[in-house]
Amino acid sequence: MNKILFTGGGSAGHVSVNTALIPEFLKNKWQVSYIGSHDGIEKDIITEKFPDVPYYGISSGKLRRYFSLKNFTDPFRVLAGTVQAYMKIKKIKPDVIFSKGGFVSVPVLLAAKMAGVPVAIHESDVTPGLANKLAMPFATKIYTTFKETLQYVPAEKSTCAGAVIREELFSGKREKGMTFAGLDQKKPVILIMGGSLGAKGINETVRDALPDLIEHYSIIHLCGKGNVIKNDHPDYIQYEFVSNELPDLIAASDLVISRAGSNSIFEFLALKKPMILIPLSKEASRGDQILNANSFVQQGFALKLEEEELTTETLLTAVRQLRDQQWTMIEKMDEAPTSYTISQMAEEITRLSKNSGH
Repeated sequence: MNKILFTGGGSAGHVSVNTALIPEFLKNKWQVSYIGSHDGIEKDIITEKFPDVPYYGISSGKLRRYFSLKNFTDPFRVLAGTVQAYMKIKKIKPDVIFSKGGFVSVPVLLAAKMAGVPVAIHESDVTPGLANKLAMPFATKIYTTFKETLQYVPAEKSTCAGAVIREELFSGKREKGMTFAGLDQKKPVILIMGGSLGAKGINETVRDALPDLIEHYSIIHLCGKGNVIKNDHPDYIQYEFVSNELPDLIAASDLVISRAGSNSIFEFLALKKPMILIPLSKEASRGDQILNANSFVQQGFALKLEEEELTTETLLTAVRQLRDQQWTMIEKMDEAPTSYTISQMAEEITRLSKNSGH
């Protein structure tokens, strides 16, 4: 039986491609395992979605670009994680490892190199994150989402595969989404997402703008854990986080306001949803979401609103602009280059495996 080991974590974005690919490998009768951190978001997502897939937690550290006492202890955690991952890899004997990135993947890929197991990495952002930069020397093959990324990665082992989109997103039904949210069909719907952890600034601005927004729109607001407030307006629906219902809620939406995480924005692109992107600022991140948003704006798929410029007025202006440009945007989205399908990506990974004969 062929065996594949997945790794990646730290945010929902570092897990979503894995959750898209795992069902394909299970369907093809592969034995699937997962290595993540002991208490990261990846553990909750994987164990809930795939209760039969063995999940192994390892010690992992985080490399910070700022001073922290943890910078002195985390290298030892990475070292411990590498030993733990090596022992798991020797026991599982995977034919191939697929990594979505995040700091937990670094010790896994270092251990994979030591154990001689082929590794595929998927990089979502325009410029590689620090974890993937550290892991790239151990990779057999690197797949990028953006064409622009190819200039930052070793050319001889890199391919632009596009975004790997979860199959279930294409099966969303507008009527089911409207019924789930308890909305009527009278107004167009705006879906607002602040990422898996929510976004305080976006949440507050949206709520300040609500009186104007709900005159013209119904709002579905995914506001993050612990961020739901009391509100009885029938056209403003809030959720901390949705999983199984997300395809239906996206199908029910006409427009989207979102962070600019790569996986999410490519999903909206694949589903032809005009979007306003509010990327994480340079202060709160390494700036990858700003580059993602700029790429989408240049291609005509989105409008961008900088977090520093986010006010009730700028948000309402952007929504008006988006409504005016939505059909032009959808035409541009129709012309976008196609990404690898789930089965194409699975075939690529299979070819890398030790048992493929290549």
